[in-house]
Amino acid sequence: MATHAALSPSRTKDFKQCPLLFRFRSVDRLSQPPTKEQLRGTIVHSVLEHLFDYSPQERTPETAHALLPTRWNSHVEAHPDVIEIFTSENELAEWMDSAGSLLDNYFHMENPQFLQPVARERFVNARLTSGLAIRGIVDRLDATPTGEQRVVDYKTGKSPAARFQDEALFQMRFYALALKLATGTMPIRTQLVYLKDGRTLTYDPTPEDLPRLAEDLNNTWELIEKRLDSGDFEPHTSRLCDWCYFKRICPAWGGTPPDISADGVEYMRTAKA
Repeated sequence: MATHAALSPSRTKDFKQCPLLFRFRSVDRLSQPPTKEQLRGTIVHSVLEHLFDYSPQERTPETAHALLPTRWNSHVEAHPDVIEIFTSENELAEWMDSAGSLLDNYFHMENPQFLQPVARERFVNARLTSGLAIRGIVDRLDATPTGEQRVVDYKTGKSPAARFQDEALFQMRFYALALKLATGTMPIRTQLVYLKDGRTLTYDPTPEDLPRLAEDLNNTWELIEKRLDSGDFEPHTSRLCDWCYFKRICPAWGGTPPDISADGVEYMRTAKA
């Protein structure tokens, strides 16, 4: 795992949504407990990752459901505090049932018995020609016998409305660029698989897309770097503030943020070293 900083899809999204949110998460690296929805996403992703440990004929809904408590127990062993999210056994049981429903939806969207991924949870680390580091983790990478690649990313929420689809596909454009730079191969297809409503959002990268995205990322980094110099990461208010964990320390809502982390500032600078 690389030790230098880098832009990732989530970090880039944070900065574009709210520079102060980016500071809290990526510069100060303040801890933030997961929500039930985020935790469910983590466990469902883990089940779908490990489903492919089994032979094709064993990749069934029954196997996936049997994996669910196993992956949950493994997560609790590694992160025992997550159990405090639930106030009762009934609440935990209902949450587990909701995760099982997402797994059922997956089998209506794909038949994993006919898939043979070349990578799962693939860490991709690359640098733009400018020197800016970019990285991300690809949920699943499929390949044809001739070497053509497909990137698949699982989403446990609902698919976006049409006006927000381009924003959602930013992540897949990012992965296409990172894979091209890291491996020399651009995926011919990327797919966002939305398990809650059973929809798939598809994007087929073109060579013209990648330089535009690289330019956008370089421009984003320039804006970040200016704020690293000044220490002034301003808040951007929106409806998303209602769900922001850091609202209580946000000056836009009467809060007082901690001093910016000097170590975090220096660490972030290693993204372009």
